[in-house]
Amino acid sequence: MRAGLAAIVAVAALSGCASIKDHRGYLVDTALIDAVQPGIDNKTSVERSLGRPTFISDWGQKDWYYVSVDTKQAAFARPRTASQTILKVSFDPAGNVANVERIGMEKVARIDPDGNKTPTLGRERTFLEDLFGNIGTVGSGMGGPAGGGGGPGTGPNGS
Repeated sequence: MRAGLAAIVAVAALSGCASIKDHRGYLVDTALIDAVQPGIDNKTSVERSLGRPTFISDWGQKDWYYVSVDTKQAAFARPRTASQTILKVSFDPAGNVANVERIGMEKVARIDPDGNKTPTLGRERTFLEDLFGNIGTVGSGMGGPAGGGGGPGTGPNGS
């Protein structure tokens, strides 16, 4: 009984260390990608063989992009890109395929944002100063009853 319980605990512990693999985007089929030929295919034939693109460029030439990303994620960590394939299909003004380009991990830029705070002008205040800092300042200098302002008959015209 103890051996069975120890085996279950060991399997559960090891399964927690396994990485989670995920796929996002276009499912790459190399036979279909290789079938797209510049000068032979057009937008209609590319869409029929590869499907609709992941996105189309907004400016310049209307290039079609098919994006495929495989990620791995260790327990309690952020997903990391394991492999990436981008297929860029360029068209000429008549709508025929002009160029087919495959882009891999060489174009991936890993950035590491700075975790520090952005400096601002002003004074650093503690939590307690934020909480109690404005007590007694409400109504001061406003000329009302708390500020000792004028009552009836004290103005320059007796008003």
